[in-house]
Amino acid sequence: MATTDRRILVIETSSRRGAAALADERGMVVAENLPGTVRHAGELLPAIDRMLKEQGWRPDTLTEVFVSIGPGSFTGLRVGVTVARTLAWSLGARVVAVPTVDVLALNALRADPPPTRLAVVLDAKQSRVFAAAFDLRGGRCHKTIDAHMVEPRVFLSRCPGPLAVLGEGIPYHRQAIDESGAQVLPEELWCPRPEHVYLVGKGMADAGQFTPGGDLLPLYIRRPEAEEKWEKLHGPGGRRVT
Repeated sequence: MATTDRRILVIETSSRRGAAALADERGMVVAENLPGTVRHAGELLPAIDRMLKEQGWRPDTLTEVFVSIGPGSFTGLRVGVTVARTLAWSLGARVVAVPTVDVLALNALRADPPPTRLAVVLDAKQSRVFAAAFDLRGGRCHKTIDAHMVEPRVFLSRCPGPLAVLGEGIPYHRQAIDESGAQVLPEELWCPRPEHVYLVGKGMADAGQFTPGGDLLPLYIRRPEAEEKWEKLHGPGGRRVT
């Protein structure tokens, strides 16, 4: 299929405010924010259906799916990944697993002026964060520390300044961020955007970085909290701990 025939579905369900979009080789065609917060399971498929109908695209003409894989909301990531896996299996669409921190880093380029060093911070509960660091130069984001789970003060101490911070973890860890002296970027830059899932995904697709649908998994970094609570109560072997 010629590159001009590419029809791409973009899925972003890693954050509280999800979104989906359709795109082609030239760029974004249409985008729709999911109407609620977190309730992505009941909102994503109807949004995709509406956009396909508006554009006159049949589902079986989708050639690629760019899906934001996390870290982020466990429930939201499961929803997005499940839809991507289903489309890969049923339609033969190729899938790109887009790291959410790379998507978020592009938001910093919208700051006035853009920072030169950036930390992306997401809440991981239990007084920890999912975090990654980037250098910004030449209008591009270069990852210097990959996403991992860490105590916020430890992470911020490893990042050279001057440092700017964005991400939905900021309200939960504001004291540690303020103590570090980092600049907090405006709140409108804290959530991932579908157009940035497209930009990162297209770069990966053009480089041949596709993931087989059966191998696609969310990037949790840690296990869901429900599993951790179960093991705490029942032990690794499933027997209740007394």
